[in-house]
Amino acid sequence: MAEKEVQHVYCVGSKSLGAYGGYETFMYKLTEYHQNNENIKYHIACKANGNGCMDETKLDGVKKINDHEFEFHNAHCFKIDVPQIGAAQAIYYDVVSLEKCCEHIQKNHIQHPIIYIMACRIGPFMKFFYHKIHKLGGKVFLNPDGHEWMRAKWSKPIRKYWKVSEKMMVKYSDLVVCDSVNIEKYIHQCYDGKGIKGKSPQTTYIAYGADLEPSKLSDDDTQLLNWYNEKGLSKENYYLVVGRFVPENNFETIIREFMSSDTHKNLAIITTRDDNFLANLNEKLNFTSDDRIKFVGTVYDKELLKKIRENAYGYFHGHEVGGTNPSLLESLGATKLNLLLDVGFNREVARDAAFYWTKGKNNLSDLINMMECLSNSKIDEMGKKARKRIEESYSWKYICDEYLEIFTRR
Repeated sequence: MAEKEVQHVYCVGSKSLGAYGGYETFMYKLTEYHQNNENIKYHIACKANGNGCMDETKLDGVKKINDHEFEFHNAHCFKIDVPQIGAAQAIYYDVVSLEKCCEHIQKNHIQHPIIYIMACRIGPFMKFFYHKIHKLGGKVFLNPDGHEWMRAKWSKPIRKYWKVSEKMMVKYSDLVVCDSVNIEKYIHQCYDGKGIKGKSPQTTYIAYGADLEPSKLSDDDTQLLNWYNEKGLSKENYYLVVGRFVPENNFETIIREFMSSDTHKNLAIITTRDDNFLANLNEKLNFTSDDRIKFVGTVYDKELLKKIRENAYGYFHGHEVGGTNPSLLESLGATKLNLLLDVGFNREVARDAAFYWTKGKNNLSDLINMMECLSNSKIDEMGKKARKRIEESYSWKYICDEYLEIFTRR
């Protein structure tokens, strides 16, 4: 096929391919599903150093080009060195990634490129890049992610920056790709009539994907049994939480309510460690006095994590900020009983395939007690409903086909 017929897509905002994280998994799956498609060529920015950086030596099938470039899944990947400058490094990383994209487009005379930016970190720079990309004959696509400006971890000035940045990035985008119906509604409610020359943003909805393949590990796999033994857990004798240890994921409510429940099962919490948050939480709840509460660290082995999900009795999801959450989709694909915080994002995804709780006193603990009385047939029924939701609307093949359509239409 002639070079001019290939659609080149430059992806900015993911730290790597294949690491445990939403955008990272998305990049891996998108390139995997399209690697043999001659109509599309991906160019992916990756972090060369620092937290979450790209380590291509852990991937099979990598073709090294030089110290900062390689090919994987037929995608051209280029690494960006990022100075350790605190929260500003994410902004630096995206800006330099965009500069490298523009340089590559110019140098290689790429026709009608698409630059797909993930997250709204660089609003103050977007007018400049929008016009530069348009002069190169390209278009700007944006995935706004969730409501970053609402996250409790940020100070008020930083939250204000995120909100202003979001407004400017939506304004200077040709298409906003929302991974949640609720996020798409929010974009129009906030920004209709506020684009270039008073235009409203062009949007489309494409969800995040989930993997329905069962874990390659068996129940008697040594790796799994050693992990269970180390953490004091066993199959179907624990509830599970997987997520970042931040206030808006409602660990405090989940732990408090679990401690109030009558269950004899454990609560396994897979999360990154934050000693200050942990200490403050223990001061409020004294959860270290409850042997059922187990902070088990992080699990980056995908097959092991999938098996841990499959063998959980139930899964708690307390996320209340953001769009379609990857950990929720993964849980629906693997865990039979899903207990979700009752917010629009979560109901949009799970519908009647989950149980819902609020932050009111005893609401979740009563639900946990009810879960203990469910019959095996009811548990199996909920598991089938959850998998069906993923199969119908969130399979990676379905999601990647949707992206191929928006990237290749003229």
